[in-house]
Amino acid sequence: MITLSGKSVFGGIAIGKIAFYKRNEIQIKRSRVEDTEQEVKRFEAAKEKAVSQLQELHDKALDDVGETNAMIFEIHQMMLEDLDYVESIVNIITSQEVNAEYAVATTADNFAAMFAAMDDAYMQGRAADVKDVSERLIQVLSDQNSASMEMNEPVIIAADDLVPSETVQLDKEKVLSFITMFGSANSHTAILARTMNIPAVIGIGEDLKKEYDGKEAIVDGMEGVIYIDPDKETFTRMREKQKEDQEQKALLEQLKGKENITKSGQKVMVYANIGNLSDVGAVLKNDAGGIGLFRSEFLYLESETFPTEEEQFKVYKQVAENMAGKRVIIRTLDIGADKQVDYFGLDKEENPALGYRAIRICLTRQEIFKTQLRALYRASAYGQIAIMFPMIISVDEIKQIKKIIEEVKQELKEEGIDFRENVELGVMIETPAAVMVSRDLAKEVDFFSVGTNDLTQYTLAIDRQNQKLEPFYDSHHPAVLSMIRMAAENAHAEGKWIGICGELGADLSLTETFLEMGIDELSVAPGMILPLRKRIREAD
Repeated sequence: MITLSGKSVFGGIAIGKIAFYKRNEIQIKRSRVEDTEQEVKRFEAAKEKAVSQLQELHDKALDDVGETNAMIFEIHQMMLEDLDYVESIVNIITSQEVNAEYAVATTADNFAAMFAAMDDAYMQGRAADVKDVSERLIQVLSDQNSASMEMNEPVIIAADDLVPSETVQLDKEKVLSFITMFGSANSHTAILARTMNIPAVIGIGEDLKKEYDGKEAIVDGMEGVIYIDPDKETFTRMREKQKEDQEQKALLEQLKGKENITKSGQKVMVYANIGNLSDVGAVLKNDAGGIGLFRSEFLYLESETFPTEEEQFKVYKQVAENMAGKRVIIRTLDIGADKQVDYFGLDKEENPALGYRAIRICLTRQEIFKTQLRALYRASAYGQIAIMFPMIISVDEIKQIKKIIEEVKQELKEEGIDFRENVELGVMIETPAAVMVSRDLAKEVDFFSVGTNDLTQYTLAIDRQNQKLEPFYDSHHPAVLSMIRMAAENAHAEGKWIGICGELGADLSLTETFLEMGIDELSVAPGMILPLRKRIREAD
């Protein structure tokens, strides 16, 4: 068995034979022409024919992959009409007195190199596009057809990379997966794979050899791994993984776009918990109603120094835009206890879980807090961002937080920076103190979210990091459930909504209990969204 690794751009498991994409290799020779004016006319005629072909491809792509992905062929038509591109070709023909094929190939190389050298990932992706349209022009000038693959059975398509005009002409019913040596997450191959809901792994490099053509293989799009000539154990394991994935996809198709509503008509919001930006794809794939917990501390944990306002703003803005108007609840930094960061310079503590952490750091080191709040409020102009504060134990803390927020908003106004005035504010209910004063807290904020992991820890006086205490740790303890019920009653008494973002939210044995309590939202790991939605719809 041979194992190859690359970058996953879409999950899933594909099992089948590898088929390398075969192209017609056109040898371009530089030849001198006597009549450059006539050669320019030949180029112009080929350009018009290529534009016409691209229009046909656009119409086909509309049916296959939808309007958004078909737009690439409109862009290619525009590239062929681009003045700089056309002038470069015409200039090479006339000044060097050479054939149009050579002029097109030279221009393609020059423009592709220019795009590839740019810092912007989108513009780098255009290098492949300019080569694609130029290849089409050369095929027309040479009176040759582009490559086409005869596929007698469903196969795993392998290639160095695939350009849009190649992918759109493939028989989609017979493509199990894409695997490529090169390419990027923004490449058309990656976009098409996501549209077709098929696994794809890119960036495998030279290890993806043409001698593997025709061999049996398994593509694990979740892990970005390809197994060639898999052994029996791997085959059995991957077949089981494929079955589970297919069941999840079938469930998604049944539930997609439908409300999370019980048989008795009770509606519940089902959101996702995420740890960083790369998780957003899984949130969208699993059709979550929003993000119920975005752990912002990953920005601090993955950095060697305090992340700047700009660095944070870009991340919050991107997640808000990707969620396209759905609620995104971002928890302010929850550093301390088991999440230590050297550059914070925190002292060693006897009881870190009960120590200097989360909101306590923010309220005593306000320069760190204000930087995060400025980034959050700036990002609020780009989507439905809500802000949630961890480790709250008193109303006074909320009043201090709101005072700092007003200072931040005033600064942004004076600087002429856009933000949303009415950002929702919420608190984590994860201490018994917060539960006991929850009626008063509800008067100050827009929502509650119960962090059941810490609430269980503090209610039972059990350090959840201590393995010796596991026999005593009971997340279903009546005291914990009573705390959640009390917080729910107090939230609703003040007309506010309450959710659960801790591990218990995904405990399907408690779903009906939470529904009976009137919990309005459950936020779970992306992989648990579909089973939870199914459980809600089955409940009375």
